[in-house]
Amino acid sequence: MSRLLTDEEITRQLGDLPGWTREGAEIRASYEAPDFPAAIRLVDEVAVEAEDMDHHPDIDIRWRTVKFALSTHSEGGLTQLDVELAHRVAQSAARLGASARG
Repeated sequence: MSRLLTDEEITRQLGDLPGWTREGAEIRASYEAPDFPAAIRLVDEVAVEAEDMDHHPDIDIRWRTVKFALSTHSEGGLTQLDVELAHRVAQSAARLGASARG
């Protein structure tokens, strides 16, 4: 099990994740892909990463825009798993030409 991160740890680590923000017990980001197939590939890549980590995000896709919300529900907040998955999402997005919005 992962421990809950402190507010300071969350703030510091979000500094390394452009486009990611904290909303209560979640971190969120929205990415715009070059086209719909790239947005679907982003969801697919993140699904593989999430399955490997056994840590699954909430995902919303609207045409080229993919929104991610991460939280460790079993712990009731944010853990290092969320930060690690956010980094993996950002890496996949960059590889596919998707840019963070917001």
